[in-house]
Amino acid sequence: MGRGRVELKRIENKINRQVTFSKRRNGLLKKAYELSVLCDAEVALIIFSSRGKLYEFGSAGAGITKTLERYQHCSFTSQQNNVELETQNWYQEVSKLKAKYESLQRTQRNLLGEDLGPLSVKELQNLEKQLEGALAQARQRKTQILIEQMDDLRRKERHLGDINKQLKIKLEAEGHTLKAIESLWNANAAAHGNDSFSMHPSQPISIESCQPDPVLQMGYHHYVPAEGSSAPKNMAGETNFIQGWVL
Repeated sequence: MGRGRVELKRIENKINRQVTFSKRRNGLLKKAYELSVLCDAEVALIIFSSRGKLYEFGSAGAGITKTLERYQHCSFTSQQNNVELETQNWYQEVSKLKAKYESLQRTQRNLLGEDLGPLSVKELQNLEKQLEGALAQARQRKTQILIEQMDDLRRKERHLGDINKQLKIKLEAEGHTLKAIESLWNANAAAHGNDSFSMHPSQPISIESCQPDPVLQMGYHHYVPAEGSSAPKNMAGETNFIQGWVL
């Protein structure tokens, strides 16, 4: 019976890992030598161990250094060819875009009514159809915008009408309140018979208007002798005389 298939993974045992490396390295070097001899191939093999030790093999006639130089030359040439190919593709793309740009500019001038001389009758007919189609779309869009604006204005009109109704109701309510206050003031004026209450209720009543006018008095108050008093009459006359200075 043959051995089972070994799973490829890192060998955890250090000794077993070193033994396996030595066996596989020798086998790989042997295979490289056999390939170069049997197939007349130029082979270069480089191996670095886990400790950094170098193992290499080169074909007998070439050597590893010459093989590496040849590899670098081939890689550079391949990269250079790739760059040239990519540059050529970009140049073609730029040429296509430039031609398309010039065509669009020419079409724009034709739509503006310029450079119509080189156009044929068929091209002019196509241009006329394009202009008619563009004009129809522009008119349709303009009509749609006008309809939207009219709907917006109608909504604003309804909103302002509602606000106007609310303000009217509020003003009417305030007017009824003012009329009730005015009737109350008129009723009070009629009950007291005072002209001061007949003023408009909206006019404020100041405290100064309710206070009496100031009186300037000079001398003594009126003196009236009591019955049986022994005060002389001339003193009573002087008192009455002084009372005349009261303003």
